[in-house]
Amino acid sequence: MSFFENLLKTGFFLVFLGFLLLFLGTLLSAGQGNGDFGGLILIGPIPIAFGSSPGITSTMMWAGLVIALVYLVVLRRFR
Repeated sequence: MSFFENLLKTGFFLVFLGFLLLFLGTLLSAGQGNGDFGGLILIGPIPIAFGSSPGITSTMMWAGLVIALVYLVVLRRFR
């Protein structure tokens, strides 16, 4: 198998894993009554974070910055 086939399989696996974790997290937190939430939108390498509290918003922003840096490192390496 070539490198790009492995990369494609890894990408599909990570997307599936993300959906699975999102589903499990929703099920586990449904009964707790915790009203905090947060999210992250990536437009290219630019993260946009939001949340219901400042702590969650800053956590989402840090996660977005890490993802953006990884994206830029990978992009630069394979060009």
